[in-house]
Amino acid sequence: MQNHEITIRATEHPSAHEAIQHLDVSGDDHAILVGQKYLTLKQAEVERIAAAGIEFAYLVDRDGTIMTIPVNDR
Repeated sequence: MQNHEITIRATEHPSAHEAIQHLDVSGDDHAILVGQKYLTLKQAEVERIAAAGIEFAYLVDRDGTIMTIPVNDR
């Protein structure tokens, strides 16, 4: 398995719930989980880490239940 080191321009949050809530008051486009960190970030940044092959998951709120949508899942 190959390790990647990448700098991600994002805001870190203590929980998935807080990351999702932050989307309402920020200019960020997505909440994600990457490397056990909850982040909010712009679309361009998400596209950059996806293209780099980094594993992450989108965080979404479905009627009060937080769900994840994996990207680059191995």
